[in-house]
Amino acid sequence: MKNKIIYLSVLVILIISLGVSIFYNLNTNSENSLKELPKPEVSEGLRGTFGIDKNINESTIDNYLNRSDAVYRDMRMLKDPGNYEAIGGDSYLSGFVKGFEVVPLPYLINVSGLPEEVGDTYIGKTLFTEKDGKYTPNYEESMDVLEYLFPKDKVIFLMCGGGGYAGMTKNMLIALGWEEDKIYNVGGYWYYNGSNNVKVKNESNEKTTYDFWKIAYHDIDFTMLHEINNE
Repeated sequence: MKNKIIYLSVLVILIISLGVSIFYNLNTNSENSLKELPKPEVSEGLRGTFGIDKNINESTIDNYLNRSDAVYRDMRMLKDPGNYEAIGGDSYLSGFVKGFEVVPLPYLINVSGLPEEVGDTYIGKTLFTEKDGKYTPNYEESMDVLEYLFPKDKVIFLMCGGGGYAGMTKNMLIALGWEEDKIYNVGGYWYYNGSNNVKVKNESNEKTTYDFWKIAYHDIDFTMLHEINNE
């Protein structure tokens, strides 16, 4: 009986040790298996004018998801006032790549330079005002909010519908002191065909609905911030 108890005790210890070892190795391998990131490199042609990356984009982003050293931000609004249907897009956030969290670019800065067909987008309050490449904070908390949403110690992957909002975000972050080589404009969800597609738009019985509850959404409540008089 005594030998049986000793045997069972040893067996339990071995099982626990094996479990701890497997758990440790899985976590270690997860960290060690992080792909070395290529240096950000702008694409050629029209995509380059939006600042979309040549190496990490809609076609390859699946290879760079779930990194512990990165954050993933989709810069679209849930419903953009702009007529993006006019350029083959969707004014609604119809879906997103798994792991991306939504931070609407039009709440960060005033938007300009959109295609004429899109018309006007959001023209309400913003954290910053951009003019001639200079970004002026409109609230005492503007930089704190930005640094929380886009941690400087992380790699930042940016996406939107077609690549424009992501490019504007990257330009803003670089101008405000973020490290350029840690920010990637991975392009537009409208052109994504990977395996991590989370669909938000539903069409059935001639009715369209949107499952916005699926989205990790960062709202900015301007009423809770302290406005700066920049006049």
